[in-house]
Amino acid sequence: MKIRKLIVSQRSTLTHRKPLSNFQLESKQCLSSYTEEPELEGFSQFIDSLKNYEKSGVPKDAGTDSDDGFDLGRMKRLMTRLGNPLSNFKSVHIAGTKGKGSTAAYLSNILRSEGYSVGCYTSPHMLSIRERMSVGKMGKPVSSNALNCLFHSIKRSLNEAIVLENGCLSHFEVLTAVAFALFAQENVDIAIIEAGLGGARDATNVISSSELDASIITTIGGPFLPHIDHILRDRASSMFSPIVSASDAGVRTSIKGIGTFKGRPSQCCDLVIELDHGSQSSIELRDLNLSMLGTHQLQNAVTATCAALCLRNQGWRISNGSIRAGLENTFLPGRSQFLTSKEAEKLGLSGSTVLVDGAHTKDSAKALLETIQTTFPDSRLAIVVAMASDKDHLAFAKEFLSGKQLEAVFLTEADIAGGTSRTTSATALRDCWMQASRELGIEVIHDRMTRYRELFEDNFISSTRDSKHETIVAAQNSLSDSLRFANQILRERTRNELGILVVTGSLHIVSLVLASLNR
Repeated sequence: MKIRKLIVSQRSTLTHRKPLSNFQLESKQCLSSYTEEPELEGFSQFIDSLKNYEKSGVPKDAGTDSDDGFDLGRMKRLMTRLGNPLSNFKSVHIAGTKGKGSTAAYLSNILRSEGYSVGCYTSPHMLSIRERMSVGKMGKPVSSNALNCLFHSIKRSLNEAIVLENGCLSHFEVLTAVAFALFAQENVDIAIIEAGLGGARDATNVISSSELDASIITTIGGPFLPHIDHILRDRASSMFSPIVSASDAGVRTSIKGIGTFKGRPSQCCDLVIELDHGSQSSIELRDLNLSMLGTHQLQNAVTATCAALCLRNQGWRISNGSIRAGLENTFLPGRSQFLTSKEAEKLGLSGSTVLVDGAHTKDSAKALLETIQTTFPDSRLAIVVAMASDKDHLAFAKEFLSGKQLEAVFLTEADIAGGTSRTTSATALRDCWMQASRELGIEVIHDRMTRYRELFEDNFISSTRDSKHETIVAAQNSLSDSLRFANQILRERTRNELGILVVTGSLHIVSLVLASLNR
């Protein structure tokens, strides 16, 4: 791959600038969530009738081995009722608080590149619930027809289990059981299973030691369950399977440059792993092209590679070439994803550089900013943010405000898992960002100031009185409006410099943007 600096042109609008107060949306189109195929209507209604903790929030201590923890016995009894599907294949279990989905995708594609039939179960989904379950040698989500047929074949057993458990089986527990039944039905060689909430009582921990070939622990951090690293390691150790950690020694990596690979922005990396378990646990990959950007994604690739080497030590046939191919063929939407010019145009953002990323913690915000700095070091940013109520909004805001690239922040709202109970209001987020700016001693122009209103009435946003370029912070309930206003401010202020419009704060706001591109 030829390494080069990515250059994206941005059309200037200096010849005729409209007052923002009169700025009209270029399209009447509103951003809306993805709708499942009619064929899955019965399945969707069934699943949606169950308690969904992604929508309502996970109770405190739910994953711990305590009286307040989820009852793992429910899953064990459900597995028995479904004929113990886990006994039909080997599994790799992935736990942690960050990077699980990317690691699962990397490892699944490594195994598929070797020719194995792989089941992969992850959460949450971006558009369709089918994305949570991929099966076979191609890595595509389960088809609507296959999922619908499976559901109807086990619906009676699921209903009986729900009655037996007094209605306590959850949305995630049943989806997990359906995935396991699917993998057994399709005779997969191996399944890669991502934990949900994590901890000892996660529904995916129903996997027994005889069914488990490796346990992976990714990055631990953020406002999650107390002592989760200890919980995960204890759980993995009790399963008597090899433990693969993101912090394993013997790893050397570097990002050599940014370019394009197979039509996508990519980072060219060197990856060298020398573990202490013999020659089968060593690999050297030079000029590796990863389509998922950032040092954190390189770390996820390392973790997946260590897991592949661990499996190879156990007798699984996995070549170095398959490891390279699997890593290079992996791409997940919503992770440092730059939209194409056609996609930006469809959003009414013609000529703009748009980046969508599901960052929702301080650490993931830092990783996102580092990725932008590496890819476009001289760029200016306008960001549109929506977040769930159980995240550390203040720490997230401080990470962005501490940078020197930020022109505007529009705080908006997005449903979480199809509901509003975990949605943070735009005004609450705005107040949090104002607090962050005060604590950092940073001046901002916010939407409660007279100066903000005057700015929006000014035909010349980049006029002398705005020459200091203080960050604009505003609440806007409409995501569609937020995108267009943020884009207008960015284009007016950056002039001939590169500006990037970033949509972030959760995978749910990213999902809304991507869903509008698939209508």
